[in-house]
Amino acid sequence: MCAKEVREQDLAEMSSILQSKVVTEVTKQVQALLTSLETTTLDIAITGDSGAGKSTFINALRGLSDEDVGAAKTGVTETTFEPTLYQHPKIPTVRLWDLPGIGTPSFQADQYLEQVGFEKYDFFIILASERFRENNAYLARSIKAMNKNFYFVRTKIDLDIRACQRNKNFNEERIIDQIRTGCIRSLEAVGVEAPKVFLLSSFELHKYDFNKLHNTLVQELNGQKRHVLLLSLPNNTAEVIQHKKDSLKRHVWKKALMTCIVSVLPTQSVNCNIPMLMETLTSYQKNFGLDDESLRMLAQSCNIPVLELKKTITSTMGKDLSANHVHALLNEAAGCSSMVASLVASHVPLLSHVVSGGVSFVAAYSLLNSALDDLAQDAERLLKKACGIEEVEVTSYDTEFFYFD
Repeated sequence: MCAKEVREQDLAEMSSILQSKVVTEVTKQVQALLTSLETTTLDIAITGDSGAGKSTFINALRGLSDEDVGAAKTGVTETTFEPTLYQHPKIPTVRLWDLPGIGTPSFQADQYLEQVGFEKYDFFIILASERFRENNAYLARSIKAMNKNFYFVRTKIDLDIRACQRNKNFNEERIIDQIRTGCIRSLEAVGVEAPKVFLLSSFELHKYDFNKLHNTLVQELNGQKRHVLLLSLPNNTAEVIQHKKDSLKRHVWKKALMTCIVSVLPTQSVNCNIPMLMETLTSYQKNFGLDDESLRMLAQSCNIPVLELKKTITSTMGKDLSANHVHALLNEAAGCSSMVASLVASHVPLLSHVVSGGVSFVAAYSLLNSALDDLAQDAERLLKKACGIEEVEVTSYDTEFFYFD
């Protein structure tokens, strides 16, 4: 594993932010950037008619089944009587709010937003399991008037498909188009302009319009909120996995620089960068659902033995994440990074004033980037196994929106 290059976007971002030659000053700058990233909150409001499947949808987004510990309570009647917070089990700064159904006796439409604490939410997802009604449209118009985003999700689409399969001339694509067109027309009829409607199944989140919803949210969120949203999404499509990898790569230079400069601080040992790298790599494993707990839950949900799932994990980082192995890879990367190190040091003044600073940075940078590539490939193979897919296709997309926002 040799370090061949540092991405131009990363060099430009480092050069624009880090001009000090003082170790402690740069350390504080980079740590502040990482702390801001790790503490950024995202509050998502899930609302809609009673019985639309709000709680099940929240559980699906959190990677849980309705029976798992900590899952949102579900039922055939309204089970939510006040805004209820559910933190994401892996990204606790992502908070999903199960809001009471609009139009119930306790939550009339004209007072609904004030009652549920409108201000705290970053955006709203409005659910319906049949057609969207006047209350949904009223809510959407009110949200728009307050300059926040909302998205319509038509749930339980799998039940509609299953019911129509008995028809002699069944065509799934045609049925989906008919349902989507019906939803859009019903919303336009009650005054919603150009409504964004997504058809989903909370039990088959990888199918139907989940990718469209995910792409829309990613494009319409900014900066760090976009990043934490991506990390929170379940790894149930190849496109999510690729978006997640690219978002994590944007912040690799911060992690690599911290591991480089912290080892030269007076209070730190020379080898303190290994535990820091181990912590980062362990978090990457969890982000891609490759840790033991994630594999156990996946095995339970898709009824495939854990050992069978583990066979799809072929990367060294996925199979053997140990301090000794990380140390060996770091030394290997350092042995062939001197040319790239000179380029980096020319952009970051501090590194030219720290012994082997450029080489140390490039080695860590290379290791983390390679690990992300390998772990993402593991996650795609795991997805293929879990879903019984012969080939996982990745839709191309523009990655420019990940930079400088």
